[in-house]
Amino acid sequence: MIDKQTTMAAAIAAVPDGAILALGGNTLHRGPFAAVHELVRQRKRGLELVKTAGAYDVDLLCGTGCAAAVSAGFVGFETLYGLAPSYRREVEQGRVLAKEHACYSVIAGLRAAIQGVPFMPIAGMLGSDLPAARGFQTVRDPYTGDGVVVIPALMPDVAIVHVQEADRTGNARIYGTRFEDLLMVRAARHVILTTERLVDGVTFEAMPESVAISGFMVDAVVEAPGGAWPGGCAGLYDFDAEYLAAYIAANKDVDSFNQFVTERILDAEPMLAAR
Repeated sequence: MIDKQTTMAAAIAAVPDGAILALGGNTLHRGPFAAVHELVRQRKRGLELVKTAGAYDVDLLCGTGCAAAVSAGFVGFETLYGLAPSYRREVEQGRVLAKEHACYSVIAGLRAAIQGVPFMPIAGMLGSDLPAARGFQTVRDPYTGDGVVVIPALMPDVAIVHVQEADRTGNARIYGTRFEDLLMVRAARHVILTTERLVDGVTFEAMPESVAISGFMVDAVVEAPGGAWPGGCAGLYDFDAEYLAAYIAANKDVDSFNQFVTERILDAEPMLAAR
């Protein structure tokens, strides 16, 4: 078996500028935020981010100049903190291209990539402004003659997913909701897995059905305790309300935001434990 364990710095160094990058988790829940911090430290540029519902990860990568485009159905900090200020600012000022989706159209695009087809039909979008705004095409259903919107395949160059347990070969367990992580892993050309704890793969043998991600799909495994912080990770810790409130407050202007990033991310320890 191939040992795929590596460091966070080495794993993220393999993400090229300009990559289509899928980020696991959902809003503030089990996102690969330690990996996102490392993307910021390495000053990646030109990334197109893919996520059904982003929050801190998408906002931070946009505000720090790492992202050039975002394909997402929603970007915001839930009702507790409101919308995503850096994302909004960068889109409004033309530095980030918002490739607007519905959450389900992101899913449809990932499924098309998995199945090796150029597009995936989707229900429920006819009558909205989104197909015209994004150029999503309509084809004729050969069985009924009705029109159906089709979403082009969305194939990430890299997917980064955070899990609770993984072994060195890339087999992984996810406790709680899996969100779109498995779709991202299957659709992406390369996969980076960050994990709260490394375990002996023998522990998976008693319940192989509990393994959500198979090692043959994974390129790199990084042990990252607290790797979803400042978000939460099911069964281990909740999101850090104090840090997130400070982050939102720092977004009142660009200078405050840059100071926050410098002090709390660039000059901080590369591996932060959950608070």
